[in-house]
Amino acid sequence: MSAPAPAGDSGHTDRAATMAQFTETRALSLRLAEPLSPEDQILQSMPDASPTKWHLAHTTWFFETFILKPHAAGYTEFDPDYNYLFNSYYNGVGERHPRPQRGMLSRPPLDDIHRYREYVDEAMAALMEDNAAWPVIAPLVTLGLHHEQQHQELLLTDIKHALSCNSLKPAYQDALMVPTVPSEMGWVDIDAGLVEIGHHAGNEAFNDFAFDNEGPVHKVWLEAFRIADRAVTNGEYLAFMADGGYRSPDHWLSDGWDMVCAEGWTAPLYWEQRDGDWWQFTLSGMRSVDPNEPVCHVSYYEADAFANWAGKRLPTEFEWELAAPGHPVSGNLMGAGHLHPVSAGERSGLRQAYGDVWEWTGSAYRPYPGFRAAAGAVGEYNGKFMSGQMVLKGGSCVTPDGHIRATYRNFFPPHARWQFSGIRLADDQS
Repeated sequence: MSAPAPAGDSGHTDRAATMAQFTETRALSLRLAEPLSPEDQILQSMPDASPTKWHLAHTTWFFETFILKPHAAGYTEFDPDYNYLFNSYYNGVGERHPRPQRGMLSRPPLDDIHRYREYVDEAMAALMEDNAAWPVIAPLVTLGLHHEQQHQELLLTDIKHALSCNSLKPAYQDALMVPTVPSEMGWVDIDAGLVEIGHHAGNEAFNDFAFDNEGPVHKVWLEAFRIADRAVTNGEYLAFMADGGYRSPDHWLSDGWDMVCAEGWTAPLYWEQRDGDWWQFTLSGMRSVDPNEPVCHVSYYEADAFANWAGKRLPTEFEWELAAPGHPVSGNLMGAGHLHPVSAGERSGLRQAYGDVWEWTGSAYRPYPGFRAAAGAVGEYNGKFMSGQMVLKGGSCVTPDGHIRATYRNFFPPHARWQFSGIRLADDQS
């Protein structure tokens, strides 16, 4: 099989740094799985989620399939059956196990998957030392690391859903208690203008890696607008609920109201009412809903309905991207250890731009002008999903540190709720 072109730009050619990042990233995936039993790691609670064991295997399959098999002379694959079992959606690679049935893969056992990871890691370490191979594989290694970071986030997102389905409501980790701070919502005014959108390769102000869907850079005219300086809180969302938010179609898109009626939505995912009080399931088990924390696990339909109820709207992805630069790419990300949104606190500027919750935008996930998917199987990474999905920005409390940037375009269908997704409001300047 010929080597596919990378799915993004990469200036990450420092071999020592890349090799260190490879070791660190691969080890983090195993640490994230450590609190889980072998039984936990096979759970698939819905078709959109995948078992932890599958995430560990698939990320390994990615390095084996797109780097080792095409570029490591004499490489022998660990198990030929794994190409079918752990392919996700790459039609160019071959047939694959049905996604909704990944939880049926009790075999191979977890110990075999750990051996698979060790086998591939050893082969990767040797190949990255090869002076002739390195210039060719460097962009693919960087892509594979960012791909694994995406699956690290999905590992936590998916296991949260699986554990929530257990009537014991087990915790993934002990809670890290953070002082809750109430704060008023403020606004940041942005002037009208012609702006450049997309990833600037080689610009020190930007991460030196980007997925292909973050470009090409292009110009967009934006009218003057204002954007909320923090995410919408649980307390604000509770007011929407108390005002009949889920009982009246007035503020909903037609498809959204159909989902409310069909699924019986009455609150965000993982919320339940006990003796008149709202509680929510978290990766630390059940906790009372804190009115000062960002509302989380809402769909695009719910975000849009809340914005309409509030007399505002969701920002476009271009407005969000214009507002974010100038703010450090840091916040309540995975490395903070909370694995749950925390209150915004009091500080100036655009608070919670990164971390806490992925923020729905009003933009459909479509290609930028001039976008062309790369040739080969990796060209399937993003481009073929550019239909029926909405863009989210900013990362969440389970996004790995170093993975997010202002130009990052996450995307999910408008009904999706199991991701750590929330709301930031925008408005036109009067």
